[in-house]
Amino acid sequence: MRGFVKGTVLLLALLLVTACTSGGGGSDGRITLRFQSLAWQEESVQANKELVAEWNATHPDVKVEYIQGSWDSVHDQLLTSFEGGEAPDIIHDASDDLADFAYGGYLADLTNLLPRRLKSDIPQRSWETTTFGDGVYGVPFLQEPRVLIANSDWLKKSGVRIPTPEHPWTWPEFRRITKELSGDGKYGVAWPLKEPVSATLNLSLSAGGQLFHRGADGKVTVRFEKGDETVPRTIHDQADTDHSASPTTLGSGGSDTLPGFFGGRYAMVPLGFSYRQQIAQQAPKGFRWQVLPAPAGADGLTQGVSPQTLSIAEDSPHKKEAAAFVDFLLRPENMVRLALGDWMLPTGTEALKDPALRTAKDGWATGTDLAAHLRSAPAQSVRGYPEWKDKVATPAFQEYYSGAIGLDELRKRLEDDGNLVLARYQR
Repeated sequence: MRGFVKGTVLLLALLLVTACTSGGGGSDGRITLRFQSLAWQEESVQANKELVAEWNATHPDVKVEYIQGSWDSVHDQLLTSFEGGEAPDIIHDASDDLADFAYGGYLADLTNLLPRRLKSDIPQRSWETTTFGDGVYGVPFLQEPRVLIANSDWLKKSGVRIPTPEHPWTWPEFRRITKELSGDGKYGVAWPLKEPVSATLNLSLSAGGQLFHRGADGKVTVRFEKGDETVPRTIHDQADTDHSASPTTLGSGGSDTLPGFFGGRYAMVPLGFSYRQQIAQQAPKGFRWQVLPAPAGADGLTQGVSPQTLSIAEDSPHKKEAAAFVDFLLRPENMVRLALGDWMLPTGTEALKDPALRTAKDGWATGTDLAAHLRSAPAQSVRGYPEWKDKVATPAFQEYYSGAIGLDELRKRLEDDGNLVLARYQR
């Protein structure tokens, strides 16, 4: 009997805890929304927390609780929380991580939840990154083009033409210039390609590369065509033929290239736009650097991106209130604060007009000039892409860039092995 009483007390205690922590509503009728943020840079975390505090100060009936998440583990953590019924109401993620959650029914369709202001402020090309089937499952709000970070003094001394968004280098011109800048143990470029797939595919859009082709039946197949060759061949030839690209950085991450860049070993490093913060903080005194646009191909400066996103859990009992908070967080002036905190570009057209994002200092103006050329990453809505990338594309590109295999073998692996993988997800 004593055990029964203890068990009953324990059960009541658990039920009380559950009542207090799920459903998002308190006994006083106050709603609590849980917002999981993946902000990690000090300025970005501060901007997010300040905005949450400002919301809470002006919305006494809808409190937002800030939860710190991590980019390193977000996919598995979200999957576990979805399946356990414990997902946050508002979810910060990236658009290339949403497909499985959207198709799996874990995310709310935002089509009829978002206000007209927010929907019209963000261009359709950005909305395409979070559209799966007939629904919209995230709000794309921050984006990051790939740019060339260059040693200003080195380029000036060499006398090469400095590219601008209006007059960028072509891919052949880029190859020629990196060769011209190389010699005596120094390299025109250092490609950090530890994760080679997204960099290659996103930059290939400039040359008309698509790689993934969706048929009339909705099924996707891999075809490595002429436009898909330009960027991989350029990188391969720089590393293996011209010796204008450092072979040791091909397996490195972006941060790994910075000591050599600061030390005068590489004239340029292709990096994501947000790396500027790290460079601004770590560059030695007197080191001068500048931001250049990535090379252009047949389709100009077009490149693929996977924006950061805000989604709402399908299980959230307070979707309208969550959407109102998302709208507040992404007002133009607030989107600018988030962009400055992360050293990235906002997607909103009004935010992009802000003078703070159009200064020459730290290359902000070059980045905002590239915003109109950003498109949905080629693999955005391809089911099975993570497995294709990890098991097929990553090793194939790594071997091609190292010179272990040729272009024909790269094509064979991407197409033959890749289509076998994708077929399993499209039965």
